[in-house]
Amino acid sequence: MEKINPKNINFSSMTEEETSALKNRIFNTIHKKKTRKRNFWFSGLAAACLAGCIGLTFYFYNTSYTSSSITDFVNSTSSENENHKEGEVVLTLGEGNSLKIKEDVASINYSDSGENVTIGANEVVNQKATKNKKSVFNTLWVPYGKRSNLTLSDGTKVWLNSGSKLVYPIAFNGDKREVYIEGEAIFEVTHNKSKPFHVISDHQVVEVLGTVFGVTNYPDETETNTILKSGSVQISFKNIKNDSSHSDKMKITPGTKASFDKENKSIVSEKVNVENYFSWKEGVLIFKNNDLQYIMKRISRYYNIDIVIENENLAKETFSGYLDLNEDINSVIHSIKESTNMEYVKTENKILIK
Repeated sequence: MEKINPKNINFSSMTEEETSALKNRIFNTIHKKKTRKRNFWFSGLAAACLAGCIGLTFYFYNTSYTSSSITDFVNSTSSENENHKEGEVVLTLGEGNSLKIKEDVASINYSDSGENVTIGANEVVNQKATKNKKSVFNTLWVPYGKRSNLTLSDGTKVWLNSGSKLVYPIAFNGDKREVYIEGEAIFEVTHNKSKPFHVISDHQVVEVLGTVFGVTNYPDETETNTILKSGSVQISFKNIKNDSSHSDKMKITPGTKASFDKENKSIVSEKVNVENYFSWKEGVLIFKNNDLQYIMKRISRYYNIDIVIENENLAKETFSGYLDLNEDINSVIHSIKESTNMEYVKTENKILIK
């Protein structure tokens, strides 16, 4: 039987009938091997791996991290986090007013001044900037089961994944542009050589001039990851080990993932296929030798459903493949079941894997 590799398929030129037929062929070529490492190709037909890995270089510096007005604001509002893990996407304006957005994928755009905010295709809200140029911060909360994309006042585009929070000023004053991220986001930063863009999280600061990169910083995970697709970024790490063998600043180049271990305060960088970390923006998850526990955690956030794996050995098994997230949760879980030995029971908002 002909071996099918989704990486080599031109999805954009295919008709709906051809796509459906190819999907069936892909499912028919799944190998159900009882090995520690398995390969399966799901119905990930919405996107393909486009970018290869580029050479890895990194440089270390010595620096110190200082707090800013945005981190002070984040710390003062952190108690609100638990209220936004479920439900609708919520945009909290500078005056404290909160707007609920019902769409599963919310789209938000700011004017150059930041005072006019367009939500979706029609809704426009207004907010006032301060006359003394003191920053006015907005907060976008994206709960489990939802996604969002927004365009900031400087033209920078941000895509937020499920279970994420972004804090940002309505307009960027001063000599740098600062935002705060919790969760997962992809940034396409507008170039401004005189005003670098800083993405702050609990354990690091990513500094860029104009580039495309992703940050993953979920509170319930042990690592903070930065994945660079194009351009160049410099990462300042907080709370790092204070000895001569550990630096707290790193510069990475495209095709690189930098990981900060929150527990042992170590930094690791490696070459990766960046599309594996960016594909969720297009409704596809790509996995390469990831354990089932990790896969189910990502699915759990995306669909806002609790997933528990009872079998510890199964949870540690590694898999590779594609998942089409435009399908419902039942289809996604069934696709995985077809490629594993797992059995599962689904209730209204919980999946138990045996």
